[in-house]
Amino acid sequence: MHAHTPKTSKHGHVDKIVLVGNPNVGKSAIFGILTGKYVAVSNYPGTTVEIMQGNISLDSKKILLIDTPGVNSLIPMSEDERVTRDILLEEIPYSVIQIGDAKNLKRTLLITIQLSEMGLPITLDLNMIDEAMDKGITIDIDKLAALLGVNIVATIAPQKKGIKELRDMMLLPHKPKIMISYNPVIERYIEKISELLPHSSISKRSISVMILSEDTSLTEWLNAHVSVNALSEIEKLKDECKVKAKESIGYLINKTRIEKAEEITNMVIKKTPSEGSTMLNFLGRISMHPVYGIPVLLAVLYGLYAFVGTFGAGTLVDLVENTIFNEYLNPAFTKIVKLLIPIEILQELLVGEYGLITVALTYAIAIILPITATFFIAFAILEDSGYLPRLAIMSNRIFNIIGLNGKAVLPMVLGLGCGTMAVMTSRILETRRDRIIITFLLALAIPCSAQLGVILGMLSALSLKATIIWILSILLVILVSGFLASRIVKGERTEFFLEIPPIRMPNIANIAIKTLGRVEWYLKEAVPLFILGTFILFVLHKLNLITILEEATSPVIVNLLGLPEKTAEAFILGFLRRDYGAAGLFTMAQEGLLTPVQSVVSLVTITLFIPCLANFFMIIKERGMKTAVWIIAIVFPSAFLFGGLLNWILRYFNISL
Repeated sequence: MHAHTPKTSKHGHVDKIVLVGNPNVGKSAIFGILTGKYVAVSNYPGTTVEIMQGNISLDSKKILLIDTPGVNSLIPMSEDERVTRDILLEEIPYSVIQIGDAKNLKRTLLITIQLSEMGLPITLDLNMIDEAMDKGITIDIDKLAALLGVNIVATIAPQKKGIKELRDMMLLPHKPKIMISYNPVIERYIEKISELLPHSSISKRSISVMILSEDTSLTEWLNAHVSVNALSEIEKLKDECKVKAKESIGYLINKTRIEKAEEITNMVIKKTPSEGSTMLNFLGRISMHPVYGIPVLLAVLYGLYAFVGTFGAGTLVDLVENTIFNEYLNPAFTKIVKLLIPIEILQELLVGEYGLITVALTYAIAIILPITATFFIAFAILEDSGYLPRLAIMSNRIFNIIGLNGKAVLPMVLGLGCGTMAVMTSRILETRRDRIIITFLLALAIPCSAQLGVILGMLSALSLKATIIWILSILLVILVSGFLASRIVKGERTEFFLEIPPIRMPNIANIAIKTLGRVEWYLKEAVPLFILGTFILFVLHKLNLITILEEATSPVIVNLLGLPEKTAEAFILGFLRRDYGAAGLFTMAQEGLLTPVQSVVSLVTITLFIPCLANFFMIIKERGMKTAVWIIAIVFPSAFLFGGLLNWILRYFNISL
């Protein structure tokens, strides 16, 4: 074995160490512990995938640590996996720290085998060793280290156990000595293709395997680094190999790797009866049961509603908005602005009817932040407990109807907290097709928590029948529009593979770190968009365009939806701030300006109405301007057409509410 030490060049070049691992193995937690708070988050060039980078000092040497997205394979099946592979291919890393799940060694070794094939020096960190022990799994780490030819460290990230040993080993990576031989036909063509490839930071053999596995994401790199003649020859060799192998080459390669991973696993692992909590194991099993899992799901949803809807949207918002902002901060800001700024239009811009301080900050900090913060806490608890993958399994059959898999439930659930952040988390879905469909459904039919709170408040004043009609209408729209979108949006359906972690007691430190990170994201990303939305509203108001828009839209509002002309204002406000639109309808209902039928029609329409301005900007950022415009062009008329259809049905059949 040979280990080497990185050097910082006279030109200030800093060596890069890349963290690689499967999803949900604690990679980001270890990255956070190693780097502390000095972290840069940026999109990887040409993608919407964010990567984190942070500087660490090891033996007085400066190292740039890169945290890559979780992968199940380094032959990419998703944009996240492609970014991880590209970092290894193009960033010329000094070494790789592979974070593995100690209780799922075979899955970990599938990545180790691929890193070995790439010829990259690695250090293997088996994380969650405590959970492996709870499941009765014992790993002979010394024997595994000898078989792989690398240094291995065992860690428990939440307790920071093993982190010192990991830091000590980071500068002592070794190239694994795993030898793997594929089908003789494949081996022959790996050799032939390798001769046509240039040198890069990973081995020619590994690139040849990717090519033979039909890795289309490699095309751009090949076009940039390989001559046209060589590319033509590579294509010819690939086709020849396909014919001679008789079976799928990708399947044969994966099968060989799995067999090797199983062989090594069986040599180093010993299983004894589990010492884990029988109650937690029992909960873990029933939460995935097709029948008993439903009461668990209902209990989780009720807890989510009570914590976010009642405590967050009720108690906290009331405290922050009415007591802190309306009684103290806003009057103080108004006095200071009027004292320091004598120009009336600037006073109005800052503290007027559509003021950046009195409206935008009150809305973003006093109304939305308490709701999203409580949702982030609840989401982190569900995430840390291991329940979210079980929720995905429970909902997989339903999402199959609309051409998606159970993973889609995660951004959907997050959308009930904040649609803007939900669009960002749609990155967990494997393909662009899936991400477009879920973004469309989030824009069309998922109300954010602020809007949902107002809607439920309005429905509570009506009959149970009205609430059921609203719920069934939204579910019908999701199923029908999702089904149609899955037929229209091009791309292949993805198989549903999800690692199921054990149910465990959530770690308070983990929850705090995740919540603070997401709140920081909200303050940096979403608050400026709310300020921009309020500024646009101020400009529209000053130019008297709000009144003109109300007059222009009133024929549709009155004739198609059967609503009073005044509701046009609620829909305009709904685009700029979604819950304000619902709040406008709520006020009209309280004043007796809406009948029960009009209330239900207006609520269904505004739920399906185009997303708020902040959400729209996030769709542009994640999916691109063209896709964002298409989504809005479909959602806008769909909301009014379905609202009009519901209005006609309720009146034609004389349904009383």
